[in-house]
Amino acid sequence: MTIPKRILLADDDPRDQELTVMALSEYRLATEIEVVNDGVEALDYLLRRDKFANLPAGNPAIVLLDLKMPKVDGLEVLREIRKTPQLRLLPVVMLTSSMQYVDIAESYNLGVSAYVVKPVDFHDFVEAVKKTGLFWALLNEPPPGTVSK
Repeated sequence: MTIPKRILLADDDPRDQELTVMALSEYRLATEIEVVNDGVEALDYLLRRDKFANLPAGNPAIVLLDLKMPKVDGLEVLREIRKTPQLRLLPVVMLTSSMQYVDIAESYNLGVSAYVVKPVDFHDFVEAVKKTGLFWALLNEPPPGTVSK
């Protein structure tokens, strides 16, 4: 098993950002965790636009994507990822509070790799993120084009 490369977290809730980074960092599940606050920043990061134009080549090992974000929501980000050739194979986990059938169904229709509902309880939330990170960052072999650090 190798140390994972980079994780992109796209979430507009500062508390959820902090808890997610803490959970991933506790088990050293990433060499680098990049956090963006909305869908526009997520796409700019992945497509190396605007303030992310100078990022080195290569994709993160995984994108943890919130569904309900300002500017561009998670479904639209996922839609763009799946139609962009250099991002199409990128693992994307929807990490969201929505348990609505329509959100789950549309996420899978658009090609999400997994759909994880954020638990309300602090400890359950941290455990869910750790388990998600363990699988996607350590056990899963990322697609070609992933950044190695």
